[in-house]
Amino acid sequence: MGWQRFLTGVILGAICSVLLACTEAAIQPPSSPTPDEAAIEQTDTAAPASADAPPEAPAELPAATEQLLASLDPSLTDPPRGDLRLVVMSDLNGVYGSTDYDPEIDKTMALIPFWHPDLVLCSGDMVAGQDLTLTPDQINAMWSAFDEHVAAPLRAAGLPYGFTIGNHDASGALGLNDSPLFQQERDLAAAYWQAPEHDPGVEFVDRFEFPFYYSFRRDDVFFLSWDGSSSRIPADKLAWVEESLASEAAQTAKARILIGHLPLYAVAVGRDQPGEVMDNADQLRALLEKYDVHTYISGHHHAYYPGHRGDLQLLHMGIIGSGPRPLIDSDLPPWKALTVLDIDFDTPELTRYTTYDIQTMALIEYGQLPRFLAGHNGIVLRRDVEATELSADEQAFCEAKLGPSLCTS
Repeated sequence: MGWQRFLTGVILGAICSVLLACTEAAIQPPSSPTPDEAAIEQTDTAAPASADAPPEAPAELPAATEQLLASLDPSLTDPPRGDLRLVVMSDLNGVYGSTDYDPEIDKTMALIPFWHPDLVLCSGDMVAGQDLTLTPDQINAMWSAFDEHVAAPLRAAGLPYGFTIGNHDASGALGLNDSPLFQQERDLAAAYWQAPEHDPGVEFVDRFEFPFYYSFRRDDVFFLSWDGSSSRIPADKLAWVEESLASEAAQTAKARILIGHLPLYAVAVGRDQPGEVMDNADQLRALLEKYDVHTYISGHHHAYYPGHRGDLQLLHMGIIGSGPRPLIDSDLPPWKALTVLDIDFDTPELTRYTTYDIQTMALIEYGQLPRFLAGHNGIVLRRDVEATELSADEQAFCEAKLGPSLCTS
């Protein structure tokens, strides 16, 4: 019986040990979770967002914007917003060498926050160069003034800035031996834009020869900027343009937009001649159409005209700097204009223009503009007019001026 009492004692001792261990475990504080465990726990237990949560309040406008709006007609239009919104401007410069800007430049910069754009575009002539007598100090002073009036406010607002180089920024015009006449201006423009503190804030796809040739994306739109500061694009640069437009980045985008300074076709008095438009306009248009470019945005003619030719939309930007020009064959007074461009991916038109006379803030409607313009190198139809809609008199007017071959679109 002794061995039975011994075995019973061993069993009772083991049971007591187990009970004691369980009791200690029960009164121990829980161990701290690892960082990964904590993150999982926090994620799993986070309260879902309420479907009834109020929408975010619109961003507060800068004081300068509020002050300007208070002085304007309260009916100032903010158009229905698209999937992507651009504010587009052009030709900001004054007289040669000037570091001053017309008051409409500062007015535009104050108004831009009112429209809450995703991107600001400029189709060239940001400074007032193209003068061989300008010294490096004078050229740098012009870019400093541009930075003060335009680029710095956009950076402060966190707004990306896409642009193209104009003839007054860094002309690509050639002199003897095909050497650039304005190489000094081109070098200093490149130095300004390539400085890290002047980063335009766009999402580059290919910097290639920035700021003269480059591409970038914003959301589902592919943008390409070419050097339209003169009428000719060299063959090797045009090869890069075609390669870029054929790229996966371009072709997987929902839209493709090109910006350049000189337009393809003439639209303004005083600019209706060779050298003031791109050479070989029809061939360039065919290249853009081949890769389904939707819109070519240009400047230089200092006259707003929303047009199209073939399958290419042509947004000829108005000026907000010095020297607006009248449209060809039109008795309309010239005006300074700025365009809010909304992109709606699900609409056949894709883009909507809301254009303002920046001096009066009145809207410029399509119906105010000529139904077509007959410049020296071909007809441009107003955006809402098709070639088949021209009257017999309109067609006869164009053909009498240009001949039948230049009056087809």
